[in-house]
Amino acid sequence: MGRRGVLILAATLALAGCGRGGQSAIGSNLVFVTNEFSGDLSIVDGATGRVQGTYPLGKRPRGVKLSPDGRVLYVALSGSPVAPPGTDESKLPPPDPSADGVGMFDLASHKLVGVVRGVANPEQLAVSRSGLVYAGSEAASGVVILDPQERKAVGVIAVGDEPEGVALSPDERFLYVAIEGENKVAVIDVAGRRVIARPAVGGRPRSIAFSPDGTRAYVTDELQGAVTEMDGRTHQVLRTFPVPGAGAKPMGVVVSPDGSKVYVTTGRGGTLVAIDAASGKAAPPLAVGQRPWGVAISADGRRLYTANGPSDDMTMVDAATMKAIGKVHLGQRPWGVAAAPAN
Repeated sequence: MGRRGVLILAATLALAGCGRGGQSAIGSNLVFVTNEFSGDLSIVDGATGRVQGTYPLGKRPRGVKLSPDGRVLYVALSGSPVAPPGTDESKLPPPDPSADGVGMFDLASHKLVGVVRGVANPEQLAVSRSGLVYAGSEAASGVVILDPQERKAVGVIAVGDEPEGVALSPDERFLYVAIEGENKVAVIDVAGRRVIARPAVGGRPRSIAFSPDGTRAYVTDELQGAVTEMDGRTHQVLRTFPVPGAGAKPMGVVVSPDGSKVYVTTGRGGTLVAIDAASGKAAPPLAVGQRPWGVAISADGRRLYTANGPSDDMTMVDAATMKAIGKVHLGQRPWGVAAAPAN
């Protein structure tokens, strides 16, 4: 196992052991959903919709990513009170800094085995093949680099006002960061740990996803009701795709394994939208639930999963037909979704 491998997966979930950068050690059908208000994790069989279990995490779990070896889930935890855009923060209760960090959830024991401290109020995460975790921090106006093995922060890169979504390019040369407060994307040279570009995008960028080949990056623009397409090599803005549907507020985004489709959740719009990556044309919106945010796609690209916050459920969608297969009741306010990679 590689230097940053942490734990061994039990036989009940393992299909095969693997090292850093190897194949996933968990069943390819599993889907992991964080429930922000109930502070727990739901593990779901993505093929049947059966909830295998719900496990405590901590305060306000949101972004979730698998470790490179598929043995640990990294979860953004926050002790800050819920504060939607426009909230008068002077009237909020004080934050609980002791709850901040990135949790490490062991898929063998189904327990939170540690929390990496050093980041305030993290929301979305990116994880490198070497095991480093990147988390945007509004308090730091930057991206905090965390080392799970050392259980501490090992660096901070200043990016701007209200960093939120983070995504690593497939070759891990670049880290893209959505700068919500400035309507820009900060492009970070990972090796040099420095910002090399800050292109403007639409209003209140939320999330970012790269195409599998890394040639394109897609940014959801909540206030503009659109998706910005960027060149993943030159970092230039190429096109803007309108997202259809009444009240559409683009939030989460994921790209199909073949790069042909971009899938976007629309928050208050209550829908999932499929966009053709070549033409930029969107299919009719699919109603999935109340304020869907997180979205994930199965390793084979056949199914999509949306976390629908106020309706406390996850919708399973057939990607080929863009029809809902069913809903799975989860904890309170599902937020983030991660699907197991291919074995």
